[in-house]
Amino acid sequence: MSADADLALKLQQHNQLAAAAGIRLRLERRGDRLGLRGPLPCRRGGDQLRIQRLSLGCTADPAGLQQAQHLLLLVHQQLEQSRFDWQQWQSRLTPLAMGQPGEKETCSALRLQLESFERGFFNDPRRRRNPAGSRTTWTSAYLPYLRRLGRHAAAQATELTPALLLEVLESYALASRSRQQCTTALAALARHCGLALPADWAERGAGYGLHRAQFRQLPSDKRILELQEMIPNPRWRLVYGLLATYGLRNHEAFFCDLSALAPGGDRVIRVLPTSKTGEHQAWPFQPDWVDQFGLEALAAGRDALPDVSTDLRHTTLQQVGRRVAEQFHRYKLPITPYDLRHAWAVRTIHIGLPDTVAARMMGHSVAIHTRTYHHWITRRDQQQAVDAALARLEPRTPLAS
Repeated sequence: MSADADLALKLQQHNQLAAAAGIRLRLERRGDRLGLRGPLPCRRGGDQLRIQRLSLGCTADPAGLQQAQHLLLLVHQQLEQSRFDWQQWQSRLTPLAMGQPGEKETCSALRLQLESFERGFFNDPRRRRNPAGSRTTWTSAYLPYLRRLGRHAAAQATELTPALLLEVLESYALASRSRQQCTTALAALARHCGLALPADWAERGAGYGLHRAQFRQLPSDKRILELQEMIPNPRWRLVYGLLATYGLRNHEAFFCDLSALAPGGDRVIRVLPTSKTGEHQAWPFQPDWVDQFGLEALAAGRDALPDVSTDLRHTTLQQVGRRVAEQFHRYKLPITPYDLRHAWAVRTIHIGLPDTVAARMMGHSVAIHTRTYHHWITRRDQQQAVDAALARLEPRTPLAS
């Protein structure tokens, strides 16, 4: 029997036992993760129960199944005692941080360190100025790597050490974005806990940049204009146009002040402070795309955009961004939303916009901008140096006949 078939059988057996015990919650597999499905309180409050899913963050393997079974019982107990809290489950670190049966004392110490790190992350005054962006950053850029750290520690019953951090880092593929993000997350944890990392930590972790993406086949401007015809819904076509024209992140299309798109406006849009990296302004490149995509329709507000919930009390920036990616997939577009963002950045490089200005418009640091678009920036700078050198050459005096 294959591993997948064996896991499916064990899931079925567990759910049958849970039903026999009067537990209405069920475990299910979604991709490479195990989650929970069943009657849970409405996310918006109230006593009414609705069939909903809850992500547990457990891997679809025997170890993850054991963790998921424990968490299902924990959820069931909280429901029975009227103590279930969505906010608690959405912000919890990892199955390890919730407590597992039979863990060694070293794992308990690690749980305390992870919980302390989480509190420190959200109590940082800079993070508290933008809670929605902080939750998205935590969920996407920290939580996956801390969960893997927890699994490695639990498997070895070991405490937090530089060697353990290095082992987790090395578990990610070279030249991958995950490896680069893991480097940042674990370095922050090490600083919080006072651990000294290896001197070559940054070199070991450098993996994203454009080591792979520099050879990404980004769509040409002509291709970008052609692909909009594949989007039948005019509202989603406006989202596509915003991403292409202003180099926005997926979710930022729904978190912008677009009043400058009105006739006579300067067409400089303002990404709101509630976005992932806070408030910043973006200029259109190409400027005539504002007209070609019909973006003036957005000047009066976001009513012309798709009806996507942006109430950050009940959703997250990551969930909003996921809706955009799902629509690209639904319309069978051969590119991703981030391809449009990368194409915008490369466009600004080709026209000579200073990197510091482009980075500010994209809402990230100059260091990230330089690393991500290193290939194109290097080519531009070298070409400029060559052009300058050729311009200094004096015409040669013709030889006398």
